[in-house]
Amino acid sequence: MKIRVTKPLIESILINLQPFLEKKDASQITSHIYFKAQNDSCTIKATDGEIGLVITSNDIIIEEEGAFTANGKNLLDYIRMLNDEIILEVVENNLIIKQNRTKYKLPTFNFNNFPTFPVIENKPQIFLDSVNLIQGFKKISAAIDNNNPKFELNGALLDIKTSSTMLVGTDTRRLAVVTMENKNEFKFSLIIPKKAILEIQKLFIDKIDIYYDDTNLIIQNENHYFFTRLINGNYPDYQRIIPNESKISIKLPKKEIIDSIKKVTPVSQEIKLIFLENEITFEALTTDTKEAKDQLLLNTGLNSNFELNVNSRYLLDFIAQVEENEFELLLNEPTLPFVLKDKNFITVIMPIIA
Repeated sequence: MKIRVTKPLIESILINLQPFLEKKDASQITSHIYFKAQNDSCTIKATDGEIGLVITSNDIIIEEEGAFTANGKNLLDYIRMLNDEIILEVVENNLIIKQNRTKYKLPTFNFNNFPTFPVIENKPQIFLDSVNLIQGFKKISAAIDNNNPKFELNGALLDIKTSSTMLVGTDTRRLAVVTMENKNEFKFSLIIPKKAILEIQKLFIDKIDIYYDDTNLIIQNENHYFFTRLINGNYPDYQRIIPNESKISIKLPKKEIIDSIKKVTPVSQEIKLIFLENEITFEALTTDTKEAKDQLLLNTGLNSNFELNVNSRYLLDFIAQVEENEFELLLNEPTLPFVLKDKNFITVIMPIIA
C-alpha cells in the first residue's frame, strides 16, 4: 500500500482519532489506527472498545491500494515533524513515513485482527433535531459525574417520550436538564457515557443520523461514523428532584452575576449570596481571616432577606450556557434545592448546608 497526503489533512484526521485509542497498553491493536485505501477512498478508524470513530476521505492520493495498522500516537508524533506532502508506504510489515530525506518506520500489526465496528443495519433510528441535540449535550456536560461508583451517573440520560425528549446529567449535587419538544412514536431511554458526549460535541455540528440498540449508539454523517457502548443501569428518577413550584422568582443579569462571583472566588469557591430588596451581596465562605465581598445593585422584589450558600462552580457552569442576557433563579427555602432556568434548560442545585 502506498499513498500521498498533505500534512494538514492527515494531521487533522489523526488528532480527531486520538481520544479513541487505547492509551495504557501499546501492545494492543486498539492502540493502533486502522488505515485502508481502496477505490479512490481512504478509511481511517480507531477504537478502544468502548467508543470508536471512522473517518472517510476522498482527498488522499492512492498510488497502491491496501491496508495497515500503526500506533496512532507515534504516527501523529512523526507527522507533526514533517511538512507539505507526506508519503505513507507499507514495506515488509512496516509503515514507512517519508518526506524528502526524512524517513520514519513503524511496525504494523495484522490489520485483519482489528476490531469490527457495530453496523446500522436493522437498528432503529432516533429522529431528533441534530443541532438542538448537540447543543443540549453541551449544556448538561458539566453536570455529568466522572468517576461515580454508580456507573449510570457517569453518563447522560437520553429520555425519549412521545411529545418531548429530555437530556439529563447529574453528579448528585446538581441536576441539569434540557427539554426538546418533538414527536416520538415510542418511549425509551438510553444512558450515554460522558466521554462519548464530549467527543460528539467535537465531531458533529450539523445534520446527523442516529441509530441504537441495547448495547450501542451510532451516529454518522457524510464523513464520520461514530459509535459508543451504552451504560447499562437504572438512571435515578430525575423528575422527583425538580421542585414542582417555587416561592421566589428573580431575574438575574448574566454578565453582572459572573463578574460578582469571580470577584469573591479567589478566596473561596464556596460562596454566600444574600438577597436584599435592592441588592445582592456576594461573600466568600471561609473559616480563616481572609475576606472577599461584592455587592450588586438589583431590585429583587423581596420583602425580607434570603441567604443562600452554594458552590460557585455550579453557578458558573450553568451561566456559561445561558443564551440570553439574563436568566431566572427560583427559590423556596435556603436549605432546599433551587433552580436556575434559561428557556428549555434548567439546573437544580443543592445548596451548602452550614
